[in-house]
Amino acid sequence: MPKVMTDVAVPAAAAVVDVTSFVTASHASIEALKTANLLKSLSVNALISGERGVGKTKLAQYILPNAPLYSAEDFDELITEIQNSSEIIISHVENSPNLQRIADEIEKNDIRVIATCSKNYYAPVLDELFDITIELPALKEREEDITVLIKHFKQEAEEIFGAKEAFEFANIDVDLSENASSLRRQLFLHYLLDDVDEKDLMELLEKYLYKKIGSNNDYREYLHLYEVPLIRAGLKKFRSQLKLASVLGLNRNTLRKKIQENGNYKFDD
Repeated sequence: MPKVMTDVAVPAAAAVVDVTSFVTASHASIEALKTANLLKSLSVNALISGERGVGKTKLAQYILPNAPLYSAEDFDELITEIQNSSEIIISHVENSPNLQRIADEIEKNDIRVIATCSKNYYAPVLDELFDITIELPALKEREEDITVLIKHFKQEAEEIFGAKEAFEFANIDVDLSENASSLRRQLFLHYLLDDVDEKDLMELLEKYLYKKIGSNNDYREYLHLYEVPLIRAGLKKFRSQLKLASVLGLNRNTLRKKIQENGNYKFDD
């Protein structure tokens, strides 16, 4: 069978919803669902690649809902399962200590395999093992999916932390560094910290700093943990460096200097 390279995007919500349910808010997600349904009806091996958090494992589970899932890192357990199964899902094939041995066992036992790997990973043995490769683009390329995913995460967070006042992400830069994984973590942190008080905040910082401190310059090294959120909050609230400097009792040049010293962090004015 000829190789097929399908450049489609699995809906990110697949990372958090039932494996038989996929969000189809964007054209790419609709096409991903079509591809997955095609694979469900074909007895071929497929490799799903992409960044962390794009839903690779959940797409694999959609295709083979009853197959056991093993990481390629768990080599001995994986080999045993291959020898005793008719189908299997293998995650993180790039971390296998002996990918050729896995491929040989799959061929020897004639089992159906859906596997996942990180973006741009390649090894020659993959060409022989997999008939179809699906590349899943990052979540930032699917704006419609982000909107739907935020709505789902908000509902999930409200169920866990209790219903709260409407929470909007309109003025917040969503964290897509790890796609759905980082987006979910960011939203959950906002809900978790919504009711945090001074004591809670100090305990969190104390726990964090306990693991970090130990050098001669730690006071200046971690001063940004106070200055950055204070300045960012002030700029969002007052929309003016001049006004914020007055509120904080600082010279405007001093405030500008502190913003420059913390140039690794984004400040909105």
